[in-house]
Amino acid sequence: MDLWVALGTEDLPRIAALSLAVSLSATALATLWGLPVGAALAVYSFPGRHALIILANALLGLPPVVVGLALYLLLSRSGPLGRLGLLFTPGGMVLAQAILAAPIVTALTHRAVDNAWDRYGGALLVDGATRRRAIPHLLAIERPGILTAVLAAFGRTISEVGAIIIVGGNIAGYTRAMTTAIVLETSKVDLALALGLGLVLIGISTTVSATVFALGTRTGAPW
Repeated sequence: MDLWVALGTEDLPRIAALSLAVSLSATALATLWGLPVGAALAVYSFPGRHALIILANALLGLPPVVVGLALYLLLSRSGPLGRLGLLFTPGGMVLAQAILAAPIVTALTHRAVDNAWDRYGGALLVDGATRRRAIPHLLAIERPGILTAVLAAFGRTISEVGAIIIVGGNIAGYTRAMTTAIVLETSKVDLALALGLGLVLIGISTTVSATVFALGTRTGAPW
């Protein structure tokens, strides 16, 4: 198949849209979890805090296929979460990607906020701010580091294949994403379509990352 014909296939927009929707949703979930947890680990002191920091960093290398297998067992009909009906659905794919991305946001947010807390925490407390009220200010101060954490999480989700191919099933027209489609077409030796999908995936990833970075640095938002 010619590369340009492959890029014009009617399945491509649907696959690209699903990939983007799943990855952005998973990144949002990971951010909603990782930002407050990472900031709390930096600002608060409590028993087990150091162990949790080590765990968050250790989970940066979490194998995607293991996450996929664990979720498959949990979400299958005989599993404890089988009633949710998330197996072989885009929702299950979002959950798998969010689990993989959450440690990235948590660990990088902790590092950024910990640096800001060391520099400005004392002054914020003297000015009357509680630790909880200081967190938004620290996130704003470390905006570039927080933005890097979110973009790193998005990079993990948009490129993920191992977990979502197990949890999603790579069902044509329903759970087939860009990465799983590339794996499928490569196995079928349809290298033109696989290459076309790869180029589109790179384009989507770089466009979204560049847009988020540009908007984040211009608006001054802490995410």
